[in-house]
Amino acid sequence: MTPLRTVRGEPFRPVRVSSTCHTPALPSAVVFRYRTAMPAFVRPFLVLACALAAFAALYASAGIPKPFASWHWMDIVDEGGTALMALVWCLIVLASRPDGRVTRLLAGGLACITLGSWADCLDEFWRIDKDALWDNALEGLVPLGMLVLTAGLTYWRREQALLADHLRKRERLFRSHRPFDRVTQLADADYLREQLRRTQGAVVLLDIDGFHRINREHGRAEGDRVLQAVAHMLLLNLRNDDLLCRYAGDRFAVLMPGFGADAAAEAARHLCAMVGAMRHHAGGRRVALGLRHDCAPTGDAPEILLADLCRRMDAA
Repeated sequence: MTPLRTVRGEPFRPVRVSSTCHTPALPSAVVFRYRTAMPAFVRPFLVLACALAAFAALYASAGIPKPFASWHWMDIVDEGGTALMALVWCLIVLASRPDGRVTRLLAGGLACITLGSWADCLDEFWRIDKDALWDNALEGLVPLGMLVLTAGLTYWRREQALLADHLRKRERLFRSHRPFDRVTQLADADYLREQLRRTQGAVVLLDIDGFHRINREHGRAEGDRVLQAVAHMLLLNLRNDDLLCRYAGDRFAVLMPGFGADAAAEAARHLCAMVGAMRHHAGGRRVALGLRHDCAPTGDAPEILLADLCRRMDAA
């Protein structure tokens, strides 16, 4: 199969030419289409802009315009400025963070504040009946948005604590001057063998399912990204005393001091579940990730122990 050509790092996708296309009949004719991805914040911005316009139309149709002389410019600037700044912050969050629970809570809270402040501002231009419950409900979006934003900040704090722990583990790796794998920046197989000679516990081997298919369909660069993403997820879910290494290819090894075979197997199942829950995307499509695992207590010579684990993994 002829490999896909690339321009500026983005793949050209082959599209079969149908019989209705006015294309010269060339042998194995293929049309290459350059695909560009829409920025993640564009669609939410369009939805929010439509909501703001709908609010304005609602107030214009249901309210009575106030005379220009009765406009309170300080209130207009305060409430309109709040809506504008909340909108800008919402777009910054969407443009600078990956999709996820924290991003959605932060952006959702800011969007509610934007809409509620905008409704407050529209009250300065149209007079609404005091008995209109919908007006009070729209203005109530501000405290609701603050509540959602507070929840997002709480989860963001937890996220930052996990990232800080991850960075501390990385720093310990660099400070120990271990031999590193170039792609994942993890300790390599030689360092693992050295530690197996002096540590009592258990060792777990983890293998990425279908990694050769990912390399074949998306290229080696995407394969390296998968290795890095899996390594990060494993690090986040290990104890401080555990040692994560890239053993070979798509195979990782975890040395767990003080663990027996049963405890190591339970920890390995947890690691597999965490990697399986990842939302990794390549070329605009989600790539399902999964791990196979096997484990054994330390004690044998490292070469014999690792060779036996590899044989069992390959036979599974």
